[in-house]
Amino acid sequence: MMATILLFLLLSAIFTAEAQQGESIVSLGSSLTPTTRFSWLSRSGLYAFGFYQQSNGYAIGVFLVGIPEKTVIWTANRDNPPTLADVTLNFTGDGRLILQSAQGKESTIVNPPGRATSASMLNSGNFVLYNSNKDIIWQSFNYPTNTILQGQCLLAGVRLVSSVSESDQSTGIFQLSMQKDGNLVQYPYIPELKVEHAYWASGTDGQGNNVSLCLDDDGHLYLLNSTGKYLSNLTQGGYPTNDIVRLMRIDADGIFRLYSHNLEKNGNWLVNWSSSDDKCNPKGLCGLNGFCTTVDREAECKCLPGFVRVHQDNWSSGCERSFTAESCQIKNGNMKYIMLEESNTVWEDSAFSIMQQILTKEDCEAACLEDCNCEAALYKDGGECRKQRLPLRFGRRVLTDSSVALIKVGKSTPIINNIVPMVRERKPQKGILIISISLAAFGLIMLVISGIAIYRNRVWNYKRLSNNSGNVGLSMDVSPRSFTYSDLEKMTDGFKEELGKGSFGTVYKGIISNAQQIVAVKRLEKPLTEGEREFQTEIKVIGRTHHKNLVRLLGCCHDGENRLLVYEYMSNGSLADILFKPEKQLCWNERIEIARNIAKGILYLHEECESQIIHCDIKPQNILMDEYRCPKISDFGLAKLLKPDQTNTKTAIRGTKGYFAPEWLRNQRVTTKADVYSFGIVLLELVCHRKSVDWDLPEEEAILEEWAYCCFEAHELSKLVTGEEVDQRQLDRMVMVGLWCILDEPSLRPSMKKVLLMLEGTVDIPIPPSPTSFLSTI
Repeated sequence: MMATILLFLLLSAIFTAEAQQGESIVSLGSSLTPTTRFSWLSRSGLYAFGFYQQSNGYAIGVFLVGIPEKTVIWTANRDNPPTLADVTLNFTGDGRLILQSAQGKESTIVNPPGRATSASMLNSGNFVLYNSNKDIIWQSFNYPTNTILQGQCLLAGVRLVSSVSESDQSTGIFQLSMQKDGNLVQYPYIPELKVEHAYWASGTDGQGNNVSLCLDDDGHLYLLNSTGKYLSNLTQGGYPTNDIVRLMRIDADGIFRLYSHNLEKNGNWLVNWSSSDDKCNPKGLCGLNGFCTTVDREAECKCLPGFVRVHQDNWSSGCERSFTAESCQIKNGNMKYIMLEESNTVWEDSAFSIMQQILTKEDCEAACLEDCNCEAALYKDGGECRKQRLPLRFGRRVLTDSSVALIKVGKSTPIINNIVPMVRERKPQKGILIISISLAAFGLIMLVISGIAIYRNRVWNYKRLSNNSGNVGLSMDVSPRSFTYSDLEKMTDGFKEELGKGSFGTVYKGIISNAQQIVAVKRLEKPLTEGEREFQTEIKVIGRTHHKNLVRLLGCCHDGENRLLVYEYMSNGSLADILFKPEKQLCWNERIEIARNIAKGILYLHEECESQIIHCDIKPQNILMDEYRCPKISDFGLAKLLKPDQTNTKTAIRGTKGYFAPEWLRNQRVTTKADVYSFGIVLLELVCHRKSVDWDLPEEEAILEEWAYCCFEAHELSKLVTGEEVDQRQLDRMVMVGLWCILDEPSLRPSMKKVLLMLEGTVDIPIPPSPTSFLSTI
């Protein structure tokens, strides 16, 4: 007990000391509303306490200001419905925080144990209430919801509970509990917990009843007891602290992760550590009668045979029968049910009967069919049959487990010897015929009315767009729109700010004034005869191409000899700007994720869009980075639509030296495998964090593809990432994929679909040959 008091006093002293450093004081009588003054800021301006938007209303909590995603840190009364815009949050004269509606209805947000005289949103992200002695009498850090911040501890006996989703902060279905026995454990959020329900644990049970989970500024996440002894280091820490925000959160998918965000780079949130890489580990992810299976490392939920989802947009609601359960008794020799199986699945075992002498799966099925209490059975090789009642829960597919779930489902019972007099049979048929004709006539009338309404609506929309042709705002819901040259001159302030040079011209920064939207305007500068063809290609191809890893074409200009394209603006420049500059280092996980996303974009061009597209110039300069450092492939001016009878290209060499495939030089047919080659070079550059050709390096290392194969052959791949800690198996896989991609013989290179599967680790990768070993046979 004394140790608990000492730990509490120590933490309170830390928080109080911080509160005295540049805090922002909120006095009694202050108030907030969702639409005017909606928050109280910390002195740093990084954290705020107040209203934030949720669903179609507002919630109250602590959140990060000006940072996209993962902004909500703490939520008050998280399961209350969102409030309307006419409410007021009052810091009352008696020291309480009260939410008051326009009708005078009150609800308590914070009711401290003593009388509060002031409040403050601290720079640490902790919202506190003080008494008249400036002692903290209530603080949000003591009542975490799903997140702890740097400098915060999760105390013994306290738990974090996941939210429903990123946008809905109400209580989700998973919890992280700092147990009083010293063990940090993850469970599904269910009323009756058992030891076997845990799906992750720190293994520190028995270490005392005063253990806390703490997060330091340098990313050190650890378990600490009341004497100051480190029990377990989940992360080692030692990461940079300047302009870095860190938080640990149990996410809606049931995995808790350590995140960091660089305030200077304005990038995306990075995952520094996670409790599991298997997204099917959390128990209950797919609800009752549903099971989880991994597809491309992502969790996918499925229902048991004979079941359908309860809610299409919410898997945690589970699955329900797609048939009406009837008496299981056998009547007239007809069985009402059959058994369907789901192999390689494991479930929570709540058997009411265990049969050890069953020899085969068929015997287990028969035993369940004959037992009215049996609704499912779990069968294992070796003859064990465990009868179950529904619902089944905590299901997941495990390919290495031979268990089979046998599910009892209904079947239609054939009608035998059911003779009905013909006179009685015709009357219902006549009635059905009349009803059918009436419904068909009604449907035809409604179809005509709908057609007229749609036609009029389209005509009205067309007229409205025509009338607004002078408006230079962009609509993201329509196809690329046309601009006049004078429009683009105004948008770019006379083509004043140059962003860079693309394959066919210069790119300028522009602003849509009425929409306050930044865009990139590419001015094509090729001769008209060639530029016309390229311009038409870009418009036709990009206008029909939409993917999260492709730069989107927003508009175009075909004004006399002027050919210009308007693209979405990428605030982080190109991959080359980030990858090859020492001051903009990308960590290993970022580089691997970028590689996967580039592969997804190319795969879409090759196999998933309306017409197959060969990009012909994949390189870091043509891969742009958005504000979250998500890569998007740009510059389809070189892209060529493949017609059904056209599978090769024999025009002038396209692409960039160092990235274009060898077949360009040999005047051979050029297919999608040319892009695979270019991607292989980019992949090796991402893995090794260097350019493909660098003559500043020793001669044997100057050409990356040769150096990479030499290191692979000598089992010395660590030389490619000197001074960096990486996952060795991941490094092996990435280099092997890159070497397969850059083989001289196009037919030996994998397709982009196979490349992506190899990158995701879902297929085995054979040992690649030397990239030039087949050159003599070509």
